[in-house]
This record gives sequence, structure tokens and C-alpha cells, in this order.
Amino acid sequence: MSDSLLNNSLWFIPMTFVAAPAVAADYLSIPLAQQLLFPSASSFIERPTLFDSGARSAIKSHAGTRQRQDHQPIWRVEKDGQLQGWFMVDDVIGKHEYITYAAAISADGEVMGIEVLSYRETHGAEVRDESWRTNFKGKSLKDPFKLDEDVPNISGATLSCRNLLDGVKRLLTIHELFLARES
Repeated sequence: MSDSLLNNSLWFIPMTFVAAPAVAADYLSIPLAQQLLFPSASSFIERPTLFDSGARSAIKSHAGTRQRQDHQPIWRVEKDGQLQGWFMVDDVIGKHEYITYAAAISADGEVMGIEVLSYRETHGAEVRDESWRTNFKGKSLKDPFKLDEDVPNISGATLSCRNLLDGVKRLLTIHELFLARES
């Protein structure tokens, strides 16, 4: 091969790229979670909720954790025109990534159940297990919301457990501050 041909040729060096495994998983849609948490409901009425800085400050003061978003997705849940409770969708940080979950809160301010909609972490997906999520049922702001005190920790998922616990407490605070008078 001539020198000019070598100089004018493109040389490709094969390279190997290893992609990190995708761990994000969507488990439930909002309508499916609504049906699971409120099986007898006849309507879910979206209640647009926008928090200003004063409202976010009040939430942080009462819940102990800050409200990250201005908009909180909330639905008023009814059966034949009667309030059954509130359905809320929220995000909390696991260790590095967001966990999207839904909570059902009764008109009286008690957790009726939670469902994990999306889990994006590499570890700790056990927070999706019904046996763990059941620990939230009946919780209200009267409870301590302490990990290992009233909701057990899952080894290897401590941050996910703690942040879901804090998130549910924050949603109960939102109910108390902004929704309870509509009940």
C-alpha cells in the first residue's frame, strides 16, 4: 500500500461499549393503582394542587421533610357522590433515583394503602412487597413514623424505606393542612 493511500484512509479501531443494565421498572399505571387502592370508587376527581413557598414551608414545618414540587398530583375519590378518601402520587429519592408511589388516604387522615408505581434503584425493590407495604395501613400523623419502630427496615434498602416513610408522612401532612376541611 502506498504512503498516500495510508495517509488518506480512515482507520477504524473496534471499541467495545458496555452499557449499564437498565433497572428502572414501571409496575403500575395511575389508573391501575387507583383501582387497586380504591376498588369500589365510582370516580376520581383530579384536584389540581399548586403549593406556593408559604405552603411548602408549612408542609416542611409539620412533616419534617420538604415538599420538592410545587404541584402535587391529588385526586378526590368518591363512590356515588360520597367522599371515600384521597389518592396521591408522589416521588421520593431512594438512594440515587426516584421512587414513584401512590398513597390512598382516608377522609379521616389514615393511610389505606400504598403502591409502588416505578422503582429505579438497583437494590431495594423489596419495598414493593405487599408484606412490607402493609405496615403503612392505618398509619396517621399520630404515629411516630420512625423506621424500625412502626415500619420495619429492609436490609439493603434503608434509604428507600426511610424516604418512603417520610414521603407518606408528608402526604398525610398535606391532607391535614389542605384537604381535611373538604372531608
